[in-house]
Parts: sequence; structure tokens; C-alpha cells
Amino acid sequence: MAGKQYIRNSVDNHIGHRMQLRRSMLGLSQKDLGDLCGVSCQQIQKYESAANRISASRLFQIGRALDTPVSFFFCGLPGNLPDETKATKSRRVSDQGEDDPMGKTETLRLINLYWKLSSDKQRAIVMDILTALNQGDRVSVTEQQPDGTIML
Repeated sequence: MAGKQYIRNSVDNHIGHRMQLRRSMLGLSQKDLGDLCGVSCQQIQKYESAANRISASRLFQIGRALDTPVSFFFCGLPGNLPDETKATKSRRVSDQGEDDPMGKTETLRLINLYWKLSSDKQRAIVMDILTALNQGDRVSVTEQQPDGTIML
């Protein structure tokens, strides 16, 4: 006798997305996470795409591997939020739409690279460059040091 066919739903999609988000935040590949959990990278891919539902015990194991509580995966689900009025409702990372840059891997990569810079001065330079580019200002190289460092 065959079991019930699995039909993914919005909760499965949300949990898979949060799993992928946390894995990306930590800079882990699907293979890395699979190795930590004792499953294949294909299984991790299926969890993240909600092609396979994650059991409670596996979700607990994934949470431990990703150094986050299980509640992280449910954060932002309708019905899992305190009641809020329009005036008090705040944006959450998990509320992003498809076009929201906070849900993109590129954004996480940029944030991780920014915080890996070795000094506040370097971070300030990056912020100045980004601000200038967004204001339509031209950013030009004024001097390149012998060690390859570029002065702006």
C-alpha cells in the first residue's frame, strides 16, 4: 500500500527558504550542511526547495548544524506572529517579497564581505563609494599604490 502523496505547501516553502537563508549566512554549501547532518547534498536541495518535507527530528538536527534554534525556521509565518496593528507592524527579514534585495544571496555575500574588512576606515570607504554611486556621482581612482591598493 502506497503512502499519501506529498504536496508541498507555503509552510514547507517558508521553512526551506529560511534553511537556505541561514546556510548562506554561514557560508556553507549544501554539501557542507549535508555532511554535518549525515544526508546527501541532494537531500538538502530537496529540503530547501520544499520538494521533500523535513521531519521534526531532522529540522532539529539542521538547526543544531546551523547553530540556530528551530524557531528560526518558523519566524515570519502567518499565525506565528504576535498581533500587530498597521501602525506598529515592523518589517522583518522573513517578510520580503520576491523583489526584496534582503532575500537575495548576493546581499548576504555583500554583507559578509563588508564585515570581513579589517578596519572601520575600509568600511567607511566602501560606504562612501556606494553612496557616490547611488547619487550618480563619478567614482574615480586617484592613485594606485605599488602594493595594488587603490586610493579614491
